Amino acid sequence: MCFAFAACAGSAVHAASSTCHDASNSIPVRQEQAEAGSDFARRIESLTERDRQLAIRTSLLAGNVPAFLRAAVPVQFRARLADGALARVTLCVLPDYLAIGSNTDYLLIPMGLDTALAVASAFGFTLPTRRIVDGIYAQARLRLAPVPLQPGSQMRSVDYVVRHNGIIAAQRATANAPLGALIAGDKKDLVLTPRLWSDPGRVGIYGWHRDVGRPIQPLSTVHGARYADYSHGVRLVSTRVLVDGRPASIFDVLGDQRLAPVLSDEGTIASPDALLSASAVAPAEERW
Repeated sequence: MCFAFAACAGSAVHAASSTCHDASNSIPVRQEQAEAGSDFARRIESLTERDRQLAIRTSLLAGNVPAFLRAAVPVQFRARLADGALARVTLCVLPDYLAIGSNTDYLLIPMGLDTALAVASAFGFTLPTRRIVDGIYAQARLRLAPVPLQPGSQMRSVDYVVRHNGIIAAQRATANAPLGALIAGDKKDLVLTPRLWSDPGRVGIYGWHRDVGRPIQPLSTVHGARYADYSHGVRLVSTRVLVDGRPASIFDVLGDQRLAPVLSDEGTIASPDALLSASAVAPAEERW
């Protein structure tokens, strides 16, 4: 089976643009009084991790999302299937990782799996697979060099989140990349993987590419579902996709043994709805 990542071309552009234009309609309108990213960071700095996650979820579900993250962009996947047919699946993905705040003051925000899934579901999105992360990186307009911070207990702190956010902002400014352009390389991804069903209560992490095919982080489920540190990002993928130009659900594709390999290198993947309740109960060794 042969796989490829490709930019949309020809008649596919119009269909993909129309589908992606409507993909973010379920994200609530940002209110005028909504906090800026820097204000939100200061407010949650002294909170426990449990309360911090609650604040993140509440803010995002209220629509405190920058305008540039409301315009999904198309990413196309092609594969020659086992029966010889060529399948094309176009996804609509947010151009960067989820953030809280405005276009001029936003904070790329890491979150636990249950928070990420709850927000994604409410917005009509889901998380990517490992293959989708690779495809996004391959087609990104801007690929940033990963900048890891010193490992240690501070990795889960708000201070590290803010520091890393500033580093990424400086990289973007140096590259003169417009907001809304598809960007990759700035964070690791929370991903869907069959391991989440076989080993409940964990979170799947993958990516932070240095180049095409060179992720810093191999697929891992070593951390509990509530774990989140500065290097993690939540890239949302619309549940509405195009299969050979026809509308479909991403879960229909991921659950189909014939089509799933276009978007997953781990076989079929079920809808993550059940993980919402499963991830709410962390394993005994996982603490806030």
